[in-house]
Amino acid sequence: NWALGGVERFDSPGKGRGLRVTRAFQVGELLLSSQAYSYVLSVKERGEHCESCFTRKKSLARCGKCKKAFYCDVKCQKGDWAMHRLECSAMNAFGEKWCPSEITRLVARILTKKKMQKDRCASEKLLLLGEMQSHTEDMDNERRETMEADVAGLHQFFSKHLEIPGHKDLLTLFSQVACNGFTIEDEELSHLGTAVYPDVALINHSCRPSVIVTYSGTSAHVRALRDMKPGDEVLISYIDVLYPTEDRNNRLRESYYFTCQCEECESRSMDQAKLKARKRSEPIEPEAISNMVRYARKSPASTLLEMCEQSLDEMGAVFDDSNVYMLHMMYQAMGVCLYMQDPDGAIRYGEKIAKYYRKLYPAYSLNLSSLYLKLGRLYFGMERNAECIGMLKKAKAIMEVTHGKEHFYLTELDRQMKEM
Repeated sequence: NWALGGVERFDSPGKGRGLRVTRAFQVGELLLSSQAYSYVLSVKERGEHCESCFTRKKSLARCGKCKKAFYCDVKCQKGDWAMHRLECSAMNAFGEKWCPSEITRLVARILTKKKMQKDRCASEKLLLLGEMQSHTEDMDNERRETMEADVAGLHQFFSKHLEIPGHKDLLTLFSQVACNGFTIEDEELSHLGTAVYPDVALINHSCRPSVIVTYSGTSAHVRALRDMKPGDEVLISYIDVLYPTEDRNNRLRESYYFTCQCEECESRSMDQAKLKARKRSEPIEPEAISNMVRYARKSPASTLLEMCEQSLDEMGAVFDDSNVYMLHMMYQAMGVCLYMQDPDGAIRYGEKIAKYYRKLYPAYSLNLSSLYLKLGRLYFGMERNAECIGMLKKAKAIMEVTHGKEHFYLTELDRQMKEM
């Protein structure tokens, strides 16, 4: 079965397998929704979200055995037991020493699921888990070492409840998950967990994507970012598209082992705007610009505001405020202000970033909607309600397309705005 309602698998020229639409879709329309083949909640989100359905709520019930996992109710707890039992007794046994990586925890769950699931799973209608790309032969030594450490973690923490396959098969599976796993994020782009969706993994990359993947609980939803006609390929962006062509491709080669040849990478049409330098009476030497790009890439995601501000001063002598490396550093500075509970500073940076994000990101960008939400919450905290509502409305306009009007994030937004 190679087709679902409205989409089908096909051979994409130059890219291998892909997904295309078989009918017209409008902006914001849902092309595909997929349950996760397997998923895992991030350790740092425990207590905030249900381990089974990822619902965020105040009062969750704790697992009586390990006291580490939290659930909405008995139904969620029972539903998750086959997966949670892998960790439950191990967490007690290892105590503070229990520290498998998130990918190791996910692979343990995939192995359990494979054993339980004999037929094709609901998330494998177009592509089987085992058919996902692995790229084991393309890994550099550093990636291989990390992966070997993850494999060792699987043996150390999970051997009691798992039949662990041979080393070669394990490396392939870890590599498949590394290349095809999806990060589940909330509306402010905070990392909630990791999941595998084989059907969604069919979708190829473009720096000018035609669709976006968002999440409802642990399900992935693929929605159109523009009007699509029959035969159009379904394309998502695997990376943050804010950065210039060279940076995007370095990141794609590093994580996914290919160089992108989409229209944006061929034309580099946005690079000039993204790398804007200051206008000065005497021209800036090209060398000064490339030195500053190198400096910006290396600059630490500093925990200290003064380091961010010093970097911004130094970079600002060469770069325009709209330059993506300036924006990257301002975003770090905004994060530090939030951490230091300095809402005025965070708003000052946030407003400036938003002004340029609007020009540099595509129309329906989660990076922009999440920034509007952050600013809205900051204004709310300062009782600046009119500005808060203005920001939440802007976020809502984007999220109606990316998440769909029925999504509970939007219901929550409406409720917040009504209460003001």
